[in-house]
Amino acid sequence: MMLDSVRMKCQWRIAFVLSLSGFFGISAAFSSCVVESDICVYGGTSGGVAAAVAAARLGKSATLILLNNHVGGMSSGGLGVTDRGNTASIGGISREFYSRVGQHYNSSSPVYFFEPHIAEQTFWEMLTGAGVSVHTNQLLSTVTMSGLRISEIAMQDGTIYRAKMFIDTTYEGDLIAKAGVSFTVGREGTNAYNESLAGIHSPGGSYSYDPYVVAGNPASGLLPFVQPGAAGTVGQPDNKLQCYNFRLCLTQNPTNQIPIAPPANYSESQYELMRRYLVARVAADTTVQLNQIIDVQTIIPNGKTDINANGELSTDYVGANYTWPTNSYAERTMVRQAHEDYIRGLLYFYATSTNVPMNVRTQMQSWQLAKDEFQDSGGWPHQIYVREARRMVSDYVMTQQDSLGQRSATDAVALASYSIDSHPVQRLAVSGLSRWEGSLGSSVPFPYGISYRSLIPKVGQCQNVFCTFALSASHVAFASCRMEPVFMMTSQSAATAAALAIDDNVAVQQLNYAKLSAQLRADGQVLSWTSATISTNGIILDQGGPGTSTSGGWANGANAGGWNGDYWHDGNTAKGSRWEMYTPTLPTNGTYQVYGWWVTDPNRATNTPIDIVHAAGTTRVLVNQRNNTAQWVLLLTTNFNAGTSSSVTIRNDNTTGYVIADAVRFFPIGAISNSVAATPPVIEVVASDPNAKEFGNKAGRFSLVRSGDTNGAVTVNYNVTGTA
Repeated sequence: MMLDSVRMKCQWRIAFVLSLSGFFGISAAFSSCVVESDICVYGGTSGGVAAAVAAARLGKSATLILLNNHVGGMSSGGLGVTDRGNTASIGGISREFYSRVGQHYNSSSPVYFFEPHIAEQTFWEMLTGAGVSVHTNQLLSTVTMSGLRISEIAMQDGTIYRAKMFIDTTYEGDLIAKAGVSFTVGREGTNAYNESLAGIHSPGGSYSYDPYVVAGNPASGLLPFVQPGAAGTVGQPDNKLQCYNFRLCLTQNPTNQIPIAPPANYSESQYELMRRYLVARVAADTTVQLNQIIDVQTIIPNGKTDINANGELSTDYVGANYTWPTNSYAERTMVRQAHEDYIRGLLYFYATSTNVPMNVRTQMQSWQLAKDEFQDSGGWPHQIYVREARRMVSDYVMTQQDSLGQRSATDAVALASYSIDSHPVQRLAVSGLSRWEGSLGSSVPFPYGISYRSLIPKVGQCQNVFCTFALSASHVAFASCRMEPVFMMTSQSAATAAALAIDDNVAVQQLNYAKLSAQLRADGQVLSWTSATISTNGIILDQGGPGTSTSGGWANGANAGGWNGDYWHDGNTAKGSRWEMYTPTLPTNGTYQVYGWWVTDPNRATNTPIDIVHAAGTTRVLVNQRNNTAQWVLLLTTNFNAGTSSSVTIRNDNTTGYVIADAVRFFPIGAISNSVAATPPVIEVVASDPNAKEFGNKAGRFSLVRSGDTNGAVTVNYNVTGTA
């Protein structure tokens, strides 16, 4: 605890008590406590730890508020197999955490697969080392605003926290909601942000099993775990969420096991849907194994596992979490218990029911809860896996285009690199079969930047709060951004921004990004990705997306293979009136290769005209769109000028057959590489804490940050002056 900087003022109620025997006594009851600090972090998640540690290391007094008595959230709550994406994009305190975990296992490299108690121990070590003031078992009650700034937040036990800056590191976005910040819950439709993956999807499933109490009889009602109603219209929005579960740490070590007891209300009949599912799998595949119905990830050290859902009917409790984001804490306790009961019952069913294949029963019986994990809760994780809850709506909403590299934030504060991964949203009865809906699984081409503006409220809303998990993102983009390494990075960046905003006495919306960027890079954050730059991937524009304009009248294609999963066609009609223009923003003069992408079919036009505007004029290229499906096809190599004076326009003039408008790419060669190499390196001096003192162990702190050309040696002369 930072007693020299975090100020605590506590009040007590004193009462004199007269007992029946005539004895007088004194009763002292805790009334209220006021905690003051520079930066208050609400939520003891992995992101909460990263934010508090970063704030303290920057010389600010930091308070971390826990909802229970554990730190680390999902990273110490059973998610031991980290959804890491490209590990080279993980920097700062996030990378430090995984490196510290590696040291526990005698590894000189970061370790991303670990036991829960090692993760929590590591988080506590980081907090203690930074001198963070930690407060446990605190549930938010009210937020008091002074104009557009939070002046204090109060807990249900009466404790009050005051700070200059606040950071919401909860999975639910509870603090920003009480501060009046805009948020949403559920899925946007495809039209909200022009996202092809948005909204409701068509229900699907790999196996045929009946969802009704009496098979084949809808009038008999639905079996447990099947939701009533229809899926809804494909592409339309709804207020539903991808499902939650618990990530269990199990072991086969008999000396370290706690049996997985069934819930108090367990009945085998509740799991009739699972019985039918297993029957259908065996009928289709001849056999079924345990790791085909739950994900038994056995790469955790010391013989332990991180259990996750696998397949269409598993540990994910589909449809049971819709109210979680806006529930009270008491209501969330009931939802949490329902999830625990579901999973306990499911695993007990797999281990004991004679309706389960013998090999699955035997395999399940060998796995039990680990006795040395989650010791204050009987081996059950302290954190339910909240994959998605509220999402802030700010001036920059991360979208599918960001995740797929079709748009880049100019104010990145962290990189995300995991696939667009959403677990199911609904389980329904469709045409007499149990079907699921809502899963997403699309890869991202390279790590991409998360905008600073996606961590702060929009202009005109709260001026001293950040939100680092429930950040401003569409449902689609959030499915990629939501991973724990990213959460720690966004939280460190938010804490750094909070410290700078205090120093500069500005609202979070007015912070100097160049200053923030330099400090983040000095502290090891990765803000750009070489493979995401123009020198290696080029500039890609997709039809209907940023940087394009259109005549209108195009229709959506029905075949697979579109660059962004979709494409347009002219319907082989209105010849001479359809066009789609792509206007890139080129960073420098030079030679570029221009490529096109389309989906072929025998009905395509063989002479589709494509007009390319470049430095020397306009060149028309005629392409045969019956050839070269779903790949980049070189159209022209020539010189282009920097800026937006160049373009590519696909037309349907004088064509016979369907004309396709999909993606184009500008790829730099030659002159661009030479011009980049000729650019001298940039050296920045970042003075995180320039004032040193002779007494009190007060050291100054500054960093040298190099960007641009990093190949050759550079000598930096830097003078430090002052008096003592």
